[in-house]
Amino acid sequence: MSSGLVAALGPVTLVRGDIGDAQLVRRTLEEHRVTSVVHFAGKICVAESVRRPDYYIEHNVRRASVLLDEALAAGVRSFVFSSSAAVYGVPSGSPISETARTEPISPYGETKLAFERLLAEKEGLLWAALRYFNAAGAHPDGSLSERHEPETHLLPLAIDAALGRRPALQIYGDDYPTPDGTCIRDYVHVIDLAAAHLSALDALSSGTQLGAVNLGSGRGHSVRQVLGAVEAALNRPVPTLVVARREGDPPTLVADIERASALLQWRCDRSDLATIVRDAVRSRR
Repeated sequence: MSSGLVAALGPVTLVRGDIGDAQLVRRTLEEHRVTSVVHFAGKICVAESVRRPDYYIEHNVRRASVLLDEALAAGVRSFVFSSSAAVYGVPSGSPISETARTEPISPYGETKLAFERLLAEKEGLLWAALRYFNAAGAHPDGSLSERHEPETHLLPLAIDAALGRRPALQIYGDDYPTPDGTCIRDYVHVIDLAAAHLSALDALSSGTQLGAVNLGSGRGHSVRQVLGAVEAALNRPVPTLVVARREGDPPTLVADIERASALLQWRCDRSDLATIVRDAVRSRR
């Protein structure tokens, strides 16, 4: 929980520590008789990874490998990993399938791919690398919102800028080869993501090897389209400032989700842009 909220966890047993602490991980796995692991712990900011590549290697690969090794030693045979579409780098086509070349252009993407390869090397391990595209939205009842410190995600930044809680939203480049010049991303609702994780655990527990699986909506929206949806939901403008491109940002990332649909029997019930924005706005008002 180095950048999350304890309150968001709900009624669970919380063990405070570091996934790189082998003794703590071993003790926790043994005491709670853990049979499956879902690994969410990782650093996620592309721009920060460009500035601090060694920091990302340390947290996303070295410490994560301690967790993996201890899990295997404790008899865990099902492992779900939160990976990222960043492993694809700048794709040659769209939508992107899991068979596309993996050529990350940021240290963040490189570390996600490196850990996927560690999983693939472990004999006898049933695993899934769920390659998120852009996780977005909030719990529909408004009880839990997306919050990071510092905040880097588009939707909460746009909502807060429109409500006067932040300065103008920075748009990182408006000269990409897209219809309106801003980056296009595939936004998937966090509720749909949660359902996919449960389905992945069920599939692995039944003996199905999953490997890499894309999680997205299969539709792309530009930065300006997202801002337009926020403005419509709030009935007020989002102040913006166009600045230079960020290193490591591909122009377009949209998922091919046929594999997720087939293997996980998964549907994106809440991942249309209007629903994502509506839930996000409700949670931050």
